[in-house]
Amino acid sequence: MKKALIALASIVLFASIVNADIARLEMGGGAWDQTQEGTLSYTNGASSDTYIKGEQNLYAWMLIKHPMLPLPNLRLEYTTLKDTGILEGIIEDFNVPSGIDATNSLDITQYDIIPYYNLLDNTAWITLDVGVDLKVMKNTYKVNGVTKDTTSIVIPMGYVRARVEIPVTNIGLEADVKYISSQGNTVADIRVKVDYTLGFIPVIQPALEVGYRVQKFDITSDDENTKLNIEFSGLYAGLILRF
Repeated sequence: MKKALIALASIVLFASIVNADIARLEMGGGAWDQTQEGTLSYTNGASSDTYIKGEQNLYAWMLIKHPMLPLPNLRLEYTTLKDTGILEGIIEDFNVPSGIDATNSLDITQYDIIPYYNLLDNTAWITLDVGVDLKVMKNTYKVNGVTKDTTSIVIPMGYVRARVEIPVTNIGLEADVKYISSQGNTVADIRVKVDYTLGFIPVIQPALEVGYRVQKFDITSDDENTKLNIEFSGLYAGLILRF
C-alpha cells in the first residue's frame, strides 16, 4: 500500500512538473450580453430610477505569470457597462413632470488590478489561484443626455480562481470569484466558463471562451443619500491568445 501511494505521488508530481508553466502571457476579449435588474436612488431629492434595458458591452483581460518569487503574478481586466432606464422625481435641478418619462443612463467603466499567487499550478490538471482584486470604477450618471454625477471609487476585494484541464481534450473549465462585504455593503463579481483551444500556431495558442457572468452591487453612500442595488448578469464570449 505504501509503495502504491509513493508511486501515485510520483505520478502526480511528474504531471505537475511537465504541465507547469514557468512563465506565461495570456490575453483575451469579447462581448458580454448582460441584462440587469435593480434600482439607483437619490434620497436627498426623493428621486429613484429603475433600469429596464441591457446591452452588449466589451471586456478584455490579460494574465502575466512569472517565476520571480515572492512577487505575485498579475491579472488585469477591463469591463464596460451601460444601462438606461426611467427616472421619477427630482435629481438636483431636474424635475420630471408627472406622467412624462425621462431617460437616464448609468455608464460604469471598471479596471480590475489583481495580484495573485498559484496554490496549484496545473497540478494533476488543476490550477488554483488566490489574491486581491483592486476594482477601480468610474461611474457616470446622465439624465436626458446631461451628465449629473461622475464618481470614481476603488473597491478592494478577495479573489479566487479555479481551473481544470480535461485530459486528452482541448477543453478547460474555469470559475473565479471576486467578493467583499462590509458595513452592509456588498460587491460580488462571479464568472464560470468553458474554453476550447484551437491548436498551436508558432508562438501563439488561440482559444475560444464562452461563459456566464454575474455582478452584484449593493452599496449605500456614507451620507446615505445614494443607494445602488443592481445586478448585471448574462452570457459572454470571446477569443483568447496564449503566448
